[in-house]
Amino acid sequence: MNPTLSELEAKARRPAAAFGGDAHIVCDNLVRIYKTEGVEVVALQGLDLVIDKGELVAIVGASGSGKSTLLNVLSGLDVPTAGVARVAGMDLLSMSAKDRLRYRRSVVGFIWQQTARNLLPYLTARENVELPMRLAGTPRKGRALELLELLGVASCAGRRTPEMSGGEQQRVAIAVALANSPQLILADEPTGELDSETSEQVFDALRKANRELGVTVTIVTHDPLVSEQVDRTVGIRDGRTSSETLRREGAEGQIIAEEYAVLDRVGRLQLPRDFMNALEMERRVRLELESDHIGVWPAREEPSND
Repeated sequence: MNPTLSELEAKARRPAAAFGGDAHIVCDNLVRIYKTEGVEVVALQGLDLVIDKGELVAIVGASGSGKSTLLNVLSGLDVPTAGVARVAGMDLLSMSAKDRLRYRRSVVGFIWQQTARNLLPYLTARENVELPMRLAGTPRKGRALELLELLGVASCAGRRTPEMSGGEQQRVAIAVALANSPQLILADEPTGELDSETSEQVFDALRKANRELGVTVTIVTHDPLVSEQVDRTVGIRDGRTSSETLRREGAEGQIIAEEYAVLDRVGRLQLPRDFMNALEMERRVRLELESDHIGVWPAREEPSND
């Protein structure tokens, strides 16, 4: 039965649901512009992103795509130029400097690619994990050893950085990031300096933190071995989200990966470059609405008047 006029009017008066709803991370038309020596660089060009609480997500993209800028925004290290950036209900654009410091200490944990940036070399592993709790004024007896045990590096508790391998250092760094029970862990190429076997150990530690502590984990990476082990991989191109790969378990236990183009809220999508190159698509394309899909074809050549 068709709706009545009064029903349509009532529906129109209802407030529209906010983009992303109550998702853990929401970026809506996010823009970040850098100005250096009079030149403007648009690192994020209206990026949209939604990540639910407890997700384990990889963000991938070529150098200069904007993925590191996005991570800096979400970590509170960088301030967006415009749009919406919200983590755990907190508005990252309107935060004061004091709020931003509190956010970085208690809401988000960060792991750098360079192992030397994550740990103080003159402290032991246990002391490194205890330090964020001391700075926040919330020391918890025994938590450092609990985290090191969880991540498989309890044997490193009394060692300093030079006495640990690169993989052990990164797992201790994850423990440091978890010290103040953050809601979100951000990792910038955490396996970039490690071999494949050690990378697997570090990723296992991130996965354990995600599953056993319920913390949301977002990893920026170019490592296909890492991006293939998460439930969702988000691709960024030219400062916008361009694709998502979703992984699920099939009927026979096999992992099925399905790649999608991302359609933003104004109807834009980025076609894969290899598709465009294969069909020599440039400037304009021809669209046709079918009953259950939209067809996209290269533009027809205009007949010559000569």
